[in-house]
Amino acid sequence: MTHSVPTTFLRAGDHMIEMPQLGFGVWEVPDDKVTDAVAHALATGYRSIDTAAVYGNEEGVGRALRQTDVPREDIFLTTKVWNDAHGTDSTRAALEESLGKLGTDYVDLYLIHWPTPAKDAYVDTWKTLLDLREQGRVRAVGVCNFNQPHLRRLMEETGEYPAINQIEVHPYLTQNELREFNEVNDIVTEDWSPLGARLNVIDDPAVVSIAKATGKTPAQVVLRWHLQIGSVVIPRSVTPSRIEQNFDLFDFELDDTQMTAISALDQGKRSGPNPDEFNVGA
Repeated sequence: MTHSVPTTFLRAGDHMIEMPQLGFGVWEVPDDKVTDAVAHALATGYRSIDTAAVYGNEEGVGRALRQTDVPREDIFLTTKVWNDAHGTDSTRAALEESLGKLGTDYVDLYLIHWPTPAKDAYVDTWKTLLDLREQGRVRAVGVCNFNQPHLRRLMEETGEYPAINQIEVHPYLTQNELREFNEVNDIVTEDWSPLGARLNVIDDPAVVSIAKATGKTPAQVVLRWHLQIGSVVIPRSVTPSRIEQNFDLFDFELDDTQMTAISALDQGKRSGPNPDEFNVGA
């Protein structure tokens, strides 16, 4: 496939860096399967790979990075610090461990995986991420699963918002208020669980109807919706044909009526935990 993936720009201190709007996620992909999946994604045309320490597959992602003909500088690589590593020294150690497993001397984006409110260390962790960026160990820094109060506190205590906020977004959980807050404050929104897999979003009659009208699959329709609302989106699959289908999003557009119909499916329904309550690993 030769489609050109649109990009967005992330704040990275005194400059901006470019990030593909469509990436490849590897949550719940076992380490022994992730190498082939990432290799196929790169061969298909993906240039953004999203992993995390807690996924247990950074080594497998690293193998794929070493095996591919795609130069490292052409790959946008994201990983995340887990809840048990919040804090200054532990966050630094966590990054070094991730870099070792990935087999690279920097990542393009380093994220706090959850605010983990019971631990109440995400501000110190954020300060450490800012330091790591200044030292060149990471190019840009951001967060996952942060709600408005968490984000405001980071700004109040450090003077800087994250460049990106990776949150659960899909047609059953559109997160309009949080996405608007992100946009107003120059925070890019990145959508995880974009197909709402545990909620059967792609089986919704409205989605199926639009898929028939556009000649695309329900998954492609939903992923196209994410792109058109302005989000970065990171679908995942280990099936080669689906990896390719999820990339094949750039030869059609949803019209305003179709976009409105999909957005109207919002039920405020999460497939994952509430960030205000999630403290696993604290």
